[in-house]
Amino acid sequence: MEISITLIIIIITGIISFTAFSNQKMLDQLIFYPPAVGRGQWYRFFSCGLIHADMPHLLFNMFALYIFGEGRISTPTGPVYVGLEYQFAQIFGQYGKLIYLAMYVFALAASIIPTYLKNKDNYHYRSLGASGAVSAVIFANILFNPLSGMGLFFIPVYIAGFLFGIIYLVVSSWLDRKGQGTINHSAHIFGALFGIGFTIIACQAFAHYPVLQTFIDQIKNMDPKDLIQFGT
Repeated sequence: MEISITLIIIIITGIISFTAFSNQKMLDQLIFYPPAVGRGQWYRFFSCGLIHADMPHLLFNMFALYIFGEGRISTPTGPVYVGLEYQFAQIFGQYGKLIYLAMYVFALAASIIPTYLKNKDNYHYRSLGASGAVSAVIFANILFNPLSGMGLFFIPVYIAGFLFGIIYLVVSSWLDRKGQGTINHSAHIFGALFGIGFTIIACQAFAHYPVLQTFIDQIKNMDPKDLIQFGT
């Protein structure tokens, strides 16, 4: 049985994050620290995505990555895959997994670049977590499945993925401007935008697949009932 790229990422991130919980030296070496990046430690653009603040932070990110990256649903006839990794395999063939991995890795850096530019001389700033790359996976998935219901845990109300994405970006932008709290909303926003841009460019460059037009057509032809769904 072949293990997915998504599960490999989750396992590696989980092991390193869990180890760093009790290893301050390791945490300090991997965390995103702008002044250290300015001294040539560019690896921190990527290594910060391998560590998390605590167990809930780790579990939330990895659960979201699994749902939108692998997206395996059990059915009476066997598992059905609806995640981004599967979508990439369908479109790019044998290169799908490599392109999927490239998107995730580059999203780690791309999502944090605006943070670096804003805080490159801030000796008190730290950032960690894979949220930027996970946001890229979620929003790239929305491109393929704009009408799939999305919602919050324990709340049985689901809205179409494209609408959820718009609300998410608007709220994240507002929270980022407020500048309060410890969450790096900027990384979420730019990770999401990178995921969308990367997917559109890759589909055009390597497969000539009209992902953007397909996205628009799905929304044009949707049933209004798809906008909001109520679960049990």
